[in-house]
Amino acid sequence: MHVQEWLETVPAVSIYLLVGLVIGLESLGIPLPGEIILVSAALLASQHGDINPFVLGACASAGAVIGDSIGYAIGRKGGRPLLAWLGKKFPKHFSEGHIATAERSFEKWGMWAVFFGRFVALLRIFAGPLAGVLHMPYWKFLIANVLGGIIWAGGTTAVIYYVGVVAEDWLKRFSWLGLVLAVLIGLTSMLVVKRKAKKAQVAPSEVETVGAAE
Repeated sequence: MHVQEWLETVPAVSIYLLVGLVIGLESLGIPLPGEIILVSAALLASQHGDINPFVLGACASAGAVIGDSIGYAIGRKGGRPLLAWLGKKFPKHFSEGHIATAERSFEKWGMWAVFFGRFVALLRIFAGPLAGVLHMPYWKFLIANVLGGIIWAGGTTAVIYYVGVVAEDWLKRFSWLGLVLAVLIGLTSMLVVKRKAKKAQVAPSEVETVGAAE
């Protein structure tokens, strides 16, 4: 069943909880389609008055902030062995190349890697755990986490909701285009990260080859 059609059968309170839970689990480090669920719920809110967009945005923001914070705590306690375990469980998401790309982002941007990572599908999954593994000071992490979570979740909800209100009739006939757009944006960001991850994997191997030759 289409995600949005399924959401239409669920009570408003359940949608709030579903959105908060999925985004929270994704932020914690579990690969889930949080962005697609949020976009679907925001579109649904624009067409059905029983879903409050402010409550929806607040639940999404809370899920993002709380999930990232739990991920940070788990990463700080689990350390590098946790990343190795995640790499075995979710090799497509926690490969050595992806982690290397994320680590370079943290080295370059510091706490703001957490903020900007919220807007990139793949980085959104392990920004929290990786910040904990790298022992980023929690107060820095919390500032970036709260700002990123509110702006991403609240902003996404607001934009999709108001677009849905303005183009309500059009979206009723072609609402799937919003989901397709969200998927395309997510896939594009993932492809960019994957490409950088491949370069990160090649670079160390080249260095090792040169070192062996010398």
